Amino acid sequence: MGAGQSKADTEEKVFYNETPIQFSQDVVNHLSDRSISPDTSPERQSTLDAHVRARIQAELQHLRAEEESVQREIELALERENIDREKSSVGEEVAEGDVKNSMTLMGDLEEIRTKVDRFQTRRQLSDYPAVKESGEAVVLCYRQNPTAPLDCWREVREFNASVAQAESQHLASLR
Repeated sequence: MGAGQSKADTEEKVFYNETPIQFSQDVVNHLSDRSISPDTSPERQSTLDAHVRARIQAELQHLRAEEESVQREIELALERENIDREKSSVGEEVAEGDVKNSMTLMGDLEEIRTKVDRFQTRRQLSDYPAVKESGEAVVLCYRQNPTAPLDCWREVREFNASVAQAESQHLASLR
């Protein structure tokens, strides 16, 4: 109260300078050159460009981080939805017994992998020394008789017999 006018003063007030102001011709030329060419200096332009690039990079990093968090949220929501769907489908079809969830399937897959590994180890020739020896005998015979391979018929017959025996042993082990 009393610190300011309660009514706005609508009259225009003009102040006149009693002292003349003079500018040098260099200042006038400098100001007129600036008004004629609105381009910025190269130093100023490079500074502005660097600042703009830095802001763009910062915004790009922010957007990437935001995108990653959205993707994680979507993946978690889908995972929860799949688990809920599995639980509900298992609950509905327990009587049928043919619905399997991912944990059961992973266990089955691991069991199959162990069986395949066991099969691969059984296939090695080191388990069947007779096959390995008779095979080496056939190769040796063929090398000793390069012009008469029919002379190696005994070694070939022994090799065939050892392979047949190894096959029967292998099939018996699978049962």
